[in-house]
Amino acid sequence: MDKKTKILLVDDDVNLRQMYAEIFKNSGFEVVEAGDGVEGLDKASKEAPDVIFTGIIMPRMDGFTMMEALKKTVMTASIPVVISSHMGREEDQQKANALGAKDFIVRDITRPIETVERIRALFIQEGGEYKLEFSADRMDAPKLAKDLSFNPTFNCLDCGTTISLNLKLINKKDRIFEAKFVCPKCGWEAK
Repeated sequence: MDKKTKILLVDDDVNLRQMYAEIFKNSGFEVVEAGDGVEGLDKASKEAPDVIFTGIIMPRMDGFTMMEALKKTVMTASIPVVISSHMGREEDQQKANALGAKDFIVRDITRPIETVERIRALFIQEGGEYKLEFSADRMDAPKLAKDLSFNPTFNCLDCGTTISLNLKLINKKDRIFEAKFVCPKCGWEAK
């Protein structure tokens, strides 16, 4: 079984933190919670999360000060941090970028499921490759076969095996892929 991604949620708004905790748990994450930057820093050291999702304005220590403190310790310096803001002010976004935040999520305009997707995307490696099989008679597949002068069944002309669409992630942030058709059996590639 795959190891669950551990996320540390740091926010002083208990209701908001509990809502995100439930959303992340339901999405397969292991969740650790902290009520402010001081507690977040302590839990980051003890729990070694895979990612930290933090608010900015909190008592005792805000999210930015916590990020600065995380960078000073070898054990926590490389943990990716995602900022959660309810305002989305330009100066906050600039400061988050300067401190190395991996993403800046404005809560009022970002649906919780999109937040989960954006955090999951942090763990997708650029250069990652994916092989997809598709139906030759669904949606625009017949048009694609015609436009590319492919066999309408998408079978390899060399060995008869159904060809696959191989995707290579070339820009993780914008989710941009390079695509090519390949025969999984004989290795034929569309040129």
